[in-house]
Order: sequence, then structure tokens, then C-alpha cells
Amino acid sequence: MDKDFAARRRRDLIIAAVLAVIAALTPLFVKDVVVQNILILTLMYAGLSQSWNILSGYCGQISLGHALYFGLGAYTTELLFTKFGVLPWFGMLAGGVVSALIAMGLGYPFFRLRGHYFVIATIVIAEIGLLLFHNWEWAGAAMGITIPIRGDSWLKFQFLRTKLPYFYFALALCCLAWFVTWWLENSKWGFWWRAVKDNPDAAESLGVDVFNSKMGAAAVSAFLVAVGGSFYAQFVSYIDPESVMGFQFSLLMALPAVLGGIGTLWGPVLGAAILIPLTELTRFKFGGSGRGVDLIVYGTLIVLISLALPRGLLSLFSRPKKTGAAR
Repeated sequence: MDKDFAARRRRDLIIAAVLAVIAALTPLFVKDVVVQNILILTLMYAGLSQSWNILSGYCGQISLGHALYFGLGAYTTELLFTKFGVLPWFGMLAGGVVSALIAMGLGYPFFRLRGHYFVIATIVIAEIGLLLFHNWEWAGAAMGITIPIRGDSWLKFQFLRTKLPYFYFALALCCLAWFVTWWLENSKWGFWWRAVKDNPDAAESLGVDVFNSKMGAAAVSAFLVAVGGSFYAQFVSYIDPESVMGFQFSLLMALPAVLGGIGTLWGPVLGAAILIPLTELTRFKFGGSGRGVDLIVYGTLIVLISLALPRGLLSLFSRPKKTGAAR
């Protein structure tokens, strides 16, 4: 392994550990509930965007239908909890497995598509999933599911008096997604994904299993996104199809990575740190009457960044790497 590349990987791991410690100490100084809520959502979307980036950034399979896996994680966890009494911790695992299996099942036909055809297919299948849950009576249909609250409990992952447990779980999710990406980046799969992204035909001619590479990326990405959906359901205590499967979730997973730097290790984190507080503060300031203002603001920001810095904001802090490994 190139010594400079190995040094950068160690540096990234050290920086991540320092940032995680700083984030873990933040609630000791930030007591405002609104700010804590923004921090939780920022960490959650950083983890979700990092997970989306595995498939769309590293493997080059741009998906705008990841809300399907987010919703599947939420619904699997809450249906198991409300219908059968299965603890949310097991529901998160089940939701992740279900989403990974469905992602691979959908990948079998869809990964034969390329470019904009694949993007359109992901949008269509996510909308089909949304409509199915809208009309599925056993899952609450359009009325959704209200999660019964029975007081503070780590076992049931429910908390009324404090948001700190949700904050630390969101931080753990963000760290997990980042570490999985960091680990995979220098693995055989990471190199395969970047080869598939750059030129799938050339990669296949060199012995890369293109199809299985895409399937693996889809499974990992969907699993992590589904865990995020399970967490979100417990956090808000109510879900319906629009609140966990709406197209806006697919966008909010993709936009931080696009803003920060798609296909990079730190891009989704940087993008989420900018976009999500901006979104939530705008929504808080304008209330219901300003619901679309946040979309206008960060939509404009994305356009400007795309025109001025096509490689994302991270390109301001990094130089092109000779090793070909995205950071």
C-alpha cells in the first residue's frame, strides 16, 4: 500500500475519532431542545447520506428511490413492535435485512439498466412502494401507525423526558456509516466499486464482477438506510407512508453528498452539516407558511455549488489524489 495513502487513512480515522468525541460532549453544553433536535437530524442525515453514497457515490449507481428502504426499515420495526411486541432493537435488524434483500431483488433486473434509465427506475419503484403502503390496511394505510409510548425505556427505545438517547444513537449511526465506508473504501469491494463507476466495461474486461459488485453495494447501502428509518420512527413516534417514504427523503439523502462531494469519505458529513441545520432553521423561522422556503434556499445552494464546484465543497480542502482513492 502506498505510504501516503496509508497515512491519509490513519489521519482520517483519527479526525473521525476526535470529531465523534467532540460531538458526544456537545449535549453537555447545548441544553436547548430545538438545537438538540437539529443536531439529531443532522447526524441522522449524515449517516443516511453516507449510506446512500456507498451505492451512488462509490459504485456510481445514482438512486433517487432510497426512501423505499428508509420506509421499509420504519414500517418493519413498528409493525413488529405494535403487532407482535418485538422490541425495536430486533426490529431494526429485521428492517435492515428485509431492505437489503429487497434491494438485491430489485437489483437483479435494475442493474442491467444504465444512466438515467436506472435513476428513473429507482424513482418509480419507490413511488410504487409508497402507493402500496398507502393502501395496505394491515399497516395502517394512509392513517399510518402511532407508536404506543409507555415511558422512558432503553429496552423499548422510547424517551419522553430527554432527547439525549436519540442524539447518541444518531451519532452512533453516523459513525457506523462512516466507519463502514472507511473500511470498504480500501477493500476489494471498494476498488471494484470505483472501477465500475469509472468504466464498467473496462472493469469487467479486467475481471471485476460488475453485477455482484453492484448487488453488494445495494445491500450494504439499503441495510444502513433502513436502520436510519427504524431510528426515525422511534424518534417521532408516528409514521405514515408520506412521512417515511416521501420523495423528499430520497432527496435529503442525496443532496448532502452532492453538496459536500459525491463519492468521497467526508463529503456527506460536510454536506449534512450545512444543509440540515439550514433546512430546519428556515422551517422553524417561517413555520408552516414557509414550508417551501427551505427547499428554495438549499436548492439554490446546490445549483450554485454545482456550477462553481462540480466536485463539491470538499474540493476546496483537498488536492487531486494520485492514488485514485477518493477521500
